Amino acid sequence: MPQPTKGARLGGSPAHQRLILANLATSLFQHGKITTTEAKAKRLRPYAERLISKAKRGDLHNRREIQKVIRDRETVHRLMHEIGPFFADRNGGYTRITKTLPRQGDNAPMAVIELVSQKTVTDEADRARRVAGSQRRRPAAAAPAAEQADESAETPATEAATTETTETAEAGTGSATEVTADRNAVDEAEGSAAEPAAEEPAEDAAASAEHTPGSAAARTEAEETSGGPVGPGRES
Repeated sequence: MPQPTKGARLGGSPAHQRLILANLATSLFQHGKITTTEAKAKRLRPYAERLISKAKRGDLHNRREIQKVIRDRETVHRLMHEIGPFFADRNGGYTRITKTLPRQGDNAPMAVIELVSQKTVTDEADRARRVAGSQRRRPAAAAPAAEQADESAETPATEAATTETTETAEAGTGSATEVTADRNAVDEAEGSAAEPAAEEPAEDAAASAEHTPGSAAARTEAEETSGGPVGPGRES
């Protein structure tokens, strides 16, 4: 059996109290803040924060648990998709109670209960610390993957460089052989063309030497012409 809460019950019966708290929570989620008596605000605070915790989980079961209390569909949608995600990085303390002046007439103590709409310094510091920690862990996890990627990238590059060097060397050898053969062919052609040119001047020189006046060949020819050949068949 659940332990009953201390203090006077809101309303005349437990059912009436549940309806009062459900209506107060609906108004709080719709408007963001409401003004009520201090007793109702203190009873509403844990009730509303439990509903926000269910909205943070966001699954179907918790949505149905919220719909048992909050009968307005638009309010349930706002609670699940706006209020719950807003407090995703906050563990409790979703509401704030501020005391105000007493109510005129019966002098009942009044208070304003509202949803916390601003991030505190502690929440921002915790979030910055978590982000910095996650950023430090990411490079450490990404370093082995980067090294493997570099090795896999270097292996094809090395093979491509070796292939290119071999092809270049073969192409250079082939081109050198072709250049050598071309040079030999040119030298042979020049030699064959130069030999007749060298022989022709020699024959011309011999012919010019024979017909040159005063030369030995010219004198011999002149003697033979004047005296005739000297031989055994001719009387001297």
